[in-house]
Amino acid sequence: MMNTLPHLYNYSLPDLELLLRSWGQPAYRARQIYRQLYANLAADPAEMTDLPLALRERLAAEAQMTTLELVRLQTADEELTRKALFRIPGGEVVESVLMIYPDRATVCVSTQAGCAMGCVFCATGRLGLLRNLSAGEIVEQVIWAARELKGLRTEGRGLSRQSSVLSPQSSVLTNVVFMGMGEPFANYDRWWQSVERLHDPQGFNLGARSMTVSTVGQVTGIRRLAGEALPINLAISLHAPDDELRSEMMPINRRYPIAELLAATREYIARTKRRVSFEYVLLQGKNDTPEQAAALGEVLHGLLCHVNLIPWNPVPGAPLGRSERARVLRFQQVLQECGIACTVRVERGVAIAAACGQLAGVPVETGAMSEAIIALSE
Repeated sequence: MMNTLPHLYNYSLPDLELLLRSWGQPAYRARQIYRQLYANLAADPAEMTDLPLALRERLAAEAQMTTLELVRLQTADEELTRKALFRIPGGEVVESVLMIYPDRATVCVSTQAGCAMGCVFCATGRLGLLRNLSAGEIVEQVIWAARELKGLRTEGRGLSRQSSVLSPQSSVLTNVVFMGMGEPFANYDRWWQSVERLHDPQGFNLGARSMTVSTVGQVTGIRRLAGEALPINLAISLHAPDDELRSEMMPINRRYPIAELLAATREYIARTKRRVSFEYVLLQGKNDTPEQAAALGEVLHGLLCHVNLIPWNPVPGAPLGRSERARVLRFQQVLQECGIACTVRVERGVAIAAACGQLAGVPVETGAMSEAIIALSE
């Protein structure tokens, strides 16, 4: 049975003030709680020592601070990639991945359990959509990552190279990418609430430019994002230079073909003046030829954009192959010769199925690993 107590991470500050007022508490108590949740990263009401004992006890009895159950934590890349498997209310599972670099720390979070988009190279798409996550469930994944870094910073637990890697820039969470399980624009309202909550200067206070959302190319979401006040970064999964191939790889293209997608992208760039990233997963002999690179360069000509090339990571049962390194570099060279800014993404988490395209939630009772598509912002 799902817990029906209010989940505090689902509450904006005004909503939290209303809840506290209904409890007979002044508004400043809500602000104290909000600061404890987002700035102090309190994991339990008992840690909120600036609150009266009676209020802490009521919070413990009548509200939830945690709805995600951590089932498994795996590490790779000398423990600098940390993948958490969470069970969410209702029994589904999602994953979040924390990546620690010398100059930054990035968390990739999920916005849905499962995914309805059906991309052939992605394990998550085989699940179908299980359910949307609430704003609080999305936010809580970010809070987990921030607490994880705090523990590494203050306790030195679980990180073999802490002293040499946790620089001032990477000892706190610097970036959030909404590139985990699901299509964020298919859960737009709740996803955007999480963006606003994380950006709130009175709370987590993460800069808008420190957040990136990835979409398979949902045109209505791109146009809607162009009108939002917060200038978060946009990444679009493209993966093919023509409609025939893209429709074969990504069913969304039948609804929003490349011409319509690029028209929306041009509108977005014109309104926001912001560069768009295109993600391109390379599959041996399918979309990785020099001719296809040249075609892609022609398609993207004149756009304020950058291309992230992503060598495909194997998904069990998928009849696809990973592009050889020489083909990846040749593809990159041709794109660059076309005047398109282009990089090959640094791979992280392959050993624990945390790399791009490898994640697909499965029942944890089977002992199998939950996996969810992620793509890391460079």
